[in-house]
Amino acid sequence: MTAMSVSPLALQLPPLALYIHIPWCIQKCPYCDFNSHAVKQGIPEQEYVSHLLADLRQDLGYVQGRVISSIFIGGGTPSTFSGEGIQAILDGVRTELQLSPDCEVTMEANPGTVEAARFAAYVAAGVTRFSIGVQSFQTEQLKALGRIHDCDEAIKAAQLAATLPLKSFNLDLMHGLPNQDVAGALADLQQAIDLKPPHLSWYQLTIEPNTAFASRPPVLPEDEALWDIQEQGHQLLQQHGYSQYEISAYSQPGLQCRHNLNYWRYGDYLGIGCGAHGKITMPETGQIIRPVKIKHPKGYMDISKGYLDETSEVAPEDRAFEFFMNRFRLLEACPKQDFSAYTGLPITSVTDALAKAEQLGLINSTELHWQISPKGARYLNDLLALFID
Repeated sequence: MTAMSVSPLALQLPPLALYIHIPWCIQKCPYCDFNSHAVKQGIPEQEYVSHLLADLRQDLGYVQGRVISSIFIGGGTPSTFSGEGIQAILDGVRTELQLSPDCEVTMEANPGTVEAARFAAYVAAGVTRFSIGVQSFQTEQLKALGRIHDCDEAIKAAQLAATLPLKSFNLDLMHGLPNQDVAGALADLQQAIDLKPPHLSWYQLTIEPNTAFASRPPVLPEDEALWDIQEQGHQLLQQHGYSQYEISAYSQPGLQCRHNLNYWRYGDYLGIGCGAHGKITMPETGQIIRPVKIKHPKGYMDISKGYLDETSEVAPEDRAFEFFMNRFRLLEACPKQDFSAYTGLPITSVTDALAKAEQLGLINSTELHWQISPKGARYLNDLLALFID
């Protein structure tokens, strides 16, 4: 693949989403490498909300006339905030930004923090979708994962979500857990399916650097068992009407997570809050930039420092890899025109790499689209390596 210069006129503005980070948790899970901090002396909720909205106002120049297609409130555990706190955040967002009429507003929640009145208040504030971090329904696994909830709380959280006037809700479920066998993983998955969530994020536990599990690794299933879990779990989900649309995401028809679709389609997003990342396209200069906010809450709320930690630019020679790293997480066909529109590069810059990928059976190609094949999804790293100079 040949690196190419970028013409500013070649870049088009993609859709724009908003990510809001709330960094506090009741306790830190041993597998978690997200920017989260255990609550020690209470949460400075009102102070943090004011900083979030000030952070947003500093980023308004990145909007460039676009409406917000989706909002994702992540963490940490956003459901440690009160209904009034979430209301203040979303009211402030609506004051500063234009939201699309059907804007999806997702909020992460943990079953251990679920209260019916509080969740109703989140919906009244404008939340249209919950993502509930169940991870497992087995008591021993939940303890090993450092979760603060039990099986009954996980079930009640999903049942509560089903009664609320939401557009959708998601259950987060992990497999490949410490000492987990195939039967245990499938029992977890069947329990999740029985709760009838419109969306299921089902992903394998991985040991990430700088986590408690990295320093004290648990015993995880062998590769053969992991493969059996994935194969049999995939069949089970299909049998119950769930379609896989992303490497680790399944949904009922038409109920994919719109916010995540925007990420994987190489859309833009504002990121506000501690350690939040953004991606912004600047057609006038031909740049794609990635702002990152100050990570620690104490530093983030120090007015003298501002909120921005650093801004980097995606170099032209890195854009093809970035584009396909995101796009080929999705199983849907990728319009060929999106490559040049969102990277500013000519398709000829990736012709050889794509031809080799098709020759190896990793993608399928038509006149208008590329689409990852089942083999490509299995060997995704090998596919993406073709786009590295």
